[in-house]
This record gives sequence, structure tokens and C-alpha cells, in this order.
Amino acid sequence: MVSVYDLKTRFQALLRPLVLRLAGWGVTPNAITVLALILSLAVGIWLFLAPECRIVYFAYPVFLFVRMALNAIDGMLAREFEGKTRLGAFLNEIGDILSDAALYLPLGFLPGASPALGSVFVVMAISTEFCGLIPQTQGMSRRYDGPMGKSDRALVVGVFFFVAGIWPGVLPAVNPILAVLGLLCAVTCFRRVEKALQE
Repeated sequence: MVSVYDLKTRFQALLRPLVLRLAGWGVTPNAITVLALILSLAVGIWLFLAPECRIVYFAYPVFLFVRMALNAIDGMLAREFEGKTRLGAFLNEIGDILSDAALYLPLGFLPGASPALGSVFVVMAISTEFCGLIPQTQGMSRRYDGPMGKSDRALVVGVFFFVAGIWPGVLPAVNPILAVLGLLCAVTCFRRVEKALQE
């Protein structure tokens, strides 16, 4: 299945000039990882406190794109400029999971939304990350299979908020969207386990 993750190489090429500059300034991958987490917490809290604010609806897709860029940047700094550390491995994975929780839990508190569906989506999103990580503990490769990986979730949620900013009448659709996202995350978990076992 096609995933936004498949565009990673092109995205990294666009970011490379910025990465080179950051490396020259001595910015570490861990600093970028922590920055992404702090910003995710701030934006998630903003939505939770102002669930009917159209400004935050427009800010969400912008930040989700920024977060994807920061995730790519910290990886490039680590791989290409000898910035890998054992602490960084922990920060990267834990930061992604906490950022997902911070950004997506507030979806369940939008007007008319179901907190239960929002929570299920977050649990399944986190499960996809574990299903991608666990194969490494068994000598297999890290799995990034779709259809609903980290980048795919960001794209869907970002588009939803952009549309909601223009037309708030779309907000009641958040519940079926959360249900579909949760289901697709479950499919992603199954595919990652299946692909890992086929190695």
C-alpha cells in the first residue's frame, strides 16, 4: 500500500541545505527531537484549551508539516554528521509516541467529538509505532509499512483541520474520521507484523 513515507527521500533532499547549516551551527539531533516534542505538547494543549478556535485549526496542518520536517532533520543530523547517541535512540522513539499522544488526543474534545474514539485512535497510532519497533528486537528491520504510518496520520489530520478552518461545518465528521483512522492503524499493525515475519 502507498504511504506518504515513500516520499521521504525527496523530502530529505529539500531539507538538506537547512540540515547542513544546522550542523555547521553545532545543533544536535537530540536538540531537534526535544524541540519537536515541546512544540507538539504546546500545540496539543492549545487545541485542547481552544477546541473551537479556527486559528488553531489553520495552525495544526502547518505545525504537522513542521513536525515532519523536524523528524527528518534530526535523523539526517544523526546519520550524516555522526550525531547518533544511545540517548538519541530513546529520545527519538519516546518523543514520537508522546508527540502523537499530545497532538491527537485533543481531537476527541472537538465540538461533537467522541473522547472514546479519539482515545482509541491514539492507542492504535501508538501501537503502529511499537509494531514497527519490536521487529528490531528480534533481529529484523524497523518497519515503516502503511497504510497509516506517522506521516499518513499527519496528512489526514492536517487536511481535516485545514478544511475545518475554512468550513467549520465539517467538524461533525470527526467521529467517522477517527473511527477510520483507528481501523487503518490496526491494518498497519497487522501489515508491519506480517512483513517482519516474512523477513
